[in-house]
Amino acid sequence: MAILDQYSVLADTQNCRFTCHYRCRALIQLDCSLDRSSIVEQTCVLVEHTIETDTNVDEQVESGKQQELSVAEIQQKVKEYNAQINSNLFMNLNKDGSYTGFIKVQFKLVRPVSVPPPRKGTATQDSVCKKSGVKRRTSFYLPKDTSKHLHISSRTRAREVIEALLKKFTVVDNPGKFALFERTERHGQVFLRKLSDEECPLHLRLCAGPNEKTLSLVLKENETGEVNWDAFSMPELKNFLRMLQREEEEHVKQIMQRYALARTRMQEAQAATSASGGSTPG
Repeated sequence: MAILDQYSVLADTQNCRFTCHYRCRALIQLDCSLDRSSIVEQTCVLVEHTIETDTNVDEQVESGKQQELSVAEIQQKVKEYNAQINSNLFMNLNKDGSYTGFIKVQFKLVRPVSVPPPRKGTATQDSVCKKSGVKRRTSFYLPKDTSKHLHISSRTRAREVIEALLKKFTVVDNPGKFALFERTERHGQVFLRKLSDEECPLHLRLCAGPNEKTLSLVLKENETGEVNWDAFSMPELKNFLRMLQREEEEHVKQIMQRYALARTRMQEAQAATSASGGSTPG
């Protein structure tokens, strides 16, 4: 979706059917035929209540403070959580007031990750790499449906979760290249919020319950808006170019298929109209 600067829309106040994407509401101002000053005031009030910064992962989002729970509230929530799950992934209370449990993290990575090379290189190859100062490693794409369960504590922070996930898959990339996101679904819309390094994912899991639609955790690239391309190796940069080319080709293919389908349906509708118009009752 293109980024809109500002639009003024002329609307019929008696038969208004104005519809807008939720991320564009704050950028659109209605100009109706009624009193202009009253309309502007109403629009300003609407704008204040419709800006949803936590749905735009391209912008910096301030992470809200985590809900503080008393020991009694934690005990009650853990009891309710364990009563809702159909597996053995229970949460357990500790004597010090903390608790442990499992979280499931989905991988939604579009860039390749790097792992150490297999230990089958010859002594000659190893000596060449040492002399040239080049660190050998292998890059590959993780499948889109990859997910991992982690057993963590209520005190485990988001940054530690990322580091543990990379260690599980023996990924040698800098953990700073990745970020943990909170994914929720409301009213048919998907919302993503980037977790801060200090947030505790298990606390979010406990407060939301075990339902993945209510809340799920996703590992994505850490989009800061300014990419430091010097931090990537030449093979990674070449992979990025190939990836962008494939995405462009796939996007063009989808557009062509969409318009071909629309053309076919219009031709079928024209043929049906011609057939019904040409036939006369006997």
